[in-house]
Amino acid sequence: MMLMRTARASTPATWGWRVGNTLQLVYTIAWTAGCITLALLVLLLTFGNRRIPLRMAARLWAPGLLRGAGAKLQVEGLERVDFSRPHVFVANHQSMIDICALFRALPVPVRFVIKQELAKVPFVGWYARAMGMVFIERGHAREAAMRLHGVVSIVRAGASLCAFPEGTRSRDGSVGAFKGGAFQVALQAGVPVVPIAIAGSGAVLPASGFKVRPGTITLRIGEPISTAGLHAGDRHALAKAAHDAVAAMNAAAG
Repeated sequence: MMLMRTARASTPATWGWRVGNTLQLVYTIAWTAGCITLALLVLLLTFGNRRIPLRMAARLWAPGLLRGAGAKLQVEGLERVDFSRPHVFVANHQSMIDICALFRALPVPVRFVIKQELAKVPFVGWYARAMGMVFIERGHAREAAMRLHGVVSIVRAGASLCAFPEGTRSRDGSVGAFKGGAFQVALQAGVPVVPIAIAGSGAVLPASGFKVRPGTITLRIGEPISTAGLHAGDRHALAKAAHDAVAAMNAAAG
């Protein structure tokens, strides 16, 4: 009887969260569709100038989704980076909301390395293609390397790149091994790598399912790692240095 009473007592709260998450999902889809439609219209009216639509993601779309999720964003270490020059930003990955947090936090337009499956998602895929995001298909290392090689000239021309080198979202908050692709771009383009530690996003929106909970997302930006004097064969050492920096920042924060 006690177990039955407990189960019944918890039902209203459970249904409350389910209704809230359903409404949150509807809001997320509607807000994303509206913002991307507007961004693509601006892209058309500016004859293909990507800068304004990219900044719209940072100043309109991302803040709207973060507020809708009840997520407070804290950013530390921006002063360490010279944003007048391009960089390759690398971050650990806990949640789909990580992209929103990075878009909002970084004061310059960035192009993300994202999984190929997103190219098929309405609105998201359209925007990503139009903005020159880099699609990578898991399990196709040679094709991924070719696509990343094509990004080198874009980075050399002044665009910054942002990647999640673990290749997947962490379900327990640990930082997995970093793959070398983004670091190869940094080496070939001759730009610094900036490690970013993300904490709290997995609690706001876990990797499994769509279960949004209010909370604080913290981005800690580490010291840029210079690629001067390094060669293509140093990419694994560079990846390890960035991984260790991200892991250390998360560990120091507890």
